Amino acid sequence: MASRRVATRALRVLVLHGPNLNLLGTREPELYGTTTLLQIDAKLAAAGKRENVRVTSVQSNHEGVLVDRIQDARSTADGILINAAAYTHTSVAIRDALSAVPVPAVEIHLTNLHRREEFRHHSHLAGVVVGRVEGFGSESYLLGFQGLISLLRARQR
Repeated sequence: MASRRVATRALRVLVLHGPNLNLLGTREPELYGTTTLLQIDAKLAAAGKRENVRVTSVQSNHEGVLVDRIQDARSTADGILINAAAYTHTSVAIRDALSAVPVPAVEIHLTNLHRREEFRHHSHLAGVVVGRVEGFGSESYLLGFQGLISLLRARQR
């Protein structure tokens, strides 16, 4: 007898990019590299396709937009990848939104924050995310994506 495979719904991942990340590729390339945000989003979309994951990416320079998208994730996403950029160090509102929704989030940073200015060493988000990836340039997103997908699949079992 042939075994039956149960079809599972595609996982849904929301990718949030904070302020100034729309300038990637041209903004301080010696620090952030030359990969653009569109290229990062394309890599995540391709990884999502391979993994049967629907990826939705949003960039905003506005804190409230990011908070609204996190809150919406309650019904639209299974997991969140977030590079809150400068809001990492300043936004209690984003931390509170992540804490308020039952959706696991992974914090992403292109650079190693602890090799940067001291004010960047503290993350308001670190205590409410399931994991953090930093310091691998644009690959940080793909590493965080893989970790998040592994976690979500383990929870499905």
